[in-house]
Amino acid sequence: MKSGKKFARITLDKDFQISPVDKRIYGSFIEHLGRAVYGGIYQPGHPSADGEGFRQDVLDLVKELGVPIVRYPGGNFVSNFYWEDSVGPVADRPRRLELAWRSTEPNLIGVNEFASWAKKAETQVMMAVNLGTRGIEAACNLLEYCNHPSGTKYSDLRISHGIKNPHRIKTWCLGNEMDGPWQTGHKTAYEYGRLADETAKAMRQIDPSLELVACGSSNTNMPTYPQWEATVLEEAYDSVDFISLHTYYGNRFHDTANFLAQSDDMDHFIKTVIATCDFVKAKKRSKKDIMLSFDEWNVWFHANEADDDTMKNRPWSVAPRLLEDQYDFEDALLVGLMLITLLKHSDRVRMACMAQLVNVIAPIMTEENGPAWRQTIYYPYLHASRYGRGIALETALRSSRHDTLDYTDVTDVDAAAVWDNEGEALTIFAVNRDLSEDITLEADLRSFPGYQLLEHLVLENPDMGAVNTAEKEAVCPHAATDRNQLADGILRAKLAPASWNVLRLKKSI
Repeated sequence: MKSGKKFARITLDKDFQISPVDKRIYGSFIEHLGRAVYGGIYQPGHPSADGEGFRQDVLDLVKELGVPIVRYPGGNFVSNFYWEDSVGPVADRPRRLELAWRSTEPNLIGVNEFASWAKKAETQVMMAVNLGTRGIEAACNLLEYCNHPSGTKYSDLRISHGIKNPHRIKTWCLGNEMDGPWQTGHKTAYEYGRLADETAKAMRQIDPSLELVACGSSNTNMPTYPQWEATVLEEAYDSVDFISLHTYYGNRFHDTANFLAQSDDMDHFIKTVIATCDFVKAKKRSKKDIMLSFDEWNVWFHANEADDDTMKNRPWSVAPRLLEDQYDFEDALLVGLMLITLLKHSDRVRMACMAQLVNVIAPIMTEENGPAWRQTIYYPYLHASRYGRGIALETALRSSRHDTLDYTDVTDVDAAAVWDNEGEALTIFAVNRDLSEDITLEADLRSFPGYQLLEHLVLENPDMGAVNTAEKEAVCPHAATDRNQLADGILRAKLAPASWNVLRLKKSI
């Protein structure tokens, strides 16, 4: 470990801008997996269920988060998804074997029902198409069904199903994790790149306004990373707008300091994919930048053994309990650090999806006949979504550092800042990664004359393993009233050991 006095300093200036923050970096993900759909967003008979069977208590929490876009219907699920089975009269829909998670899909919720839920949740749909067991034809047919007004086979089929107006879904994922051998229909980078390119060109014939996302690497440990990105983009660069990134982190060895340093790996992942995109741009003499869609990210490791047992020994049930990680306090800290990392790359990361939204590695959990409730990771996500909209600023962060088992030169404090120029508000997000010492964050705010501190929200707990349950919320934010001093344009904020901090300032009238 490195020694010396602990410190953290940032300098914020209105002119030192990264970019406007695309609100879609606060997106999420719902897959037909476990209890995400059945028993999650949808549960007829629940006391809060509406006329369509959607749980209003879940909708309320989703709207509280302000989720701008939700990826659907997968995930690994999409690679054997037959969309036609999910539309039309529910009584006529077939039950199918779901190959990714070895469950039975009853098709009670499908494309139209999810679009209805999204409207109620005040969010947009990011639709994924099956490029595993299917291809160009099925993707185009689904797009026609969803977006074409009328007068054709599939648009008229939608109308016959009671949906007169098109869904107008703008953002589409061209498959899911096609680099992964676990994926049904797994392909080489060249095979996938060719298919993605041809599918994208055909879909744009139907709707030229689409935003299309090509599959990138599933994580940095894939043997094909980052050559996968280079090969795929060499085939599909001109036809797509985004390339995806996926990553999950865990603390299997109970090393908190190393666990909290894993956001540095996420940062390096983003930088590497940007460099790869720009290499292909130069090679093609293109003027277009490929943007990044970090459309799966979270902590995921708590329930792995139980999940493997369920899928291996008790397959083909409907909505089994899968991936129901119970998140603790340190998980919330890493989620906060990952959100900070996304904000620091807002110029290229234009979409991101916390995976997932309800019950399955999720900030929101439900009881079958009881309430919906907030996991520990809910709160950093809520704060970032609520206060992290505006212009991301360079922080010029200087901090004392430490080493961990896998990482060197890890900053004791990591931070991001967002300026709402229209509302004349400034928010600083900061995590103190030191596990034992307070660190004073010194922020030079002389570029923001007249700004006053509104509040300092803190998420802290002496027990790294503290969890929330339906009965008790052990980890929740509170306001710190005696940890800050703002004078002569310099803010000094005391950050408690192992804490998530939100410093909100606003220009006084």
